[in-house]
Amino acid sequence: MPIPPAEVSRARSLAELNAVIRALVHGGLSSPEARRDYEQLLVEWAEAVQGDERLAA
Repeated sequence: MPIPPAEVSRARSLAELNAVIRALVHGGLSSPEARRDYEQLLVEWAEAVQGDERLAA
């Protein structure tokens, strides 16, 4: 079960998110829960990318 954003103590790195996303996809996205987790991870990944872009600017 995904951790609600308010309970996340720190932002995960792009490498961490990538590993979690790959593992989830490798396990399959056949259940509604897996698809929901995947969507949430993609949102978190996109936010991490934007954060990195802001730091680089």
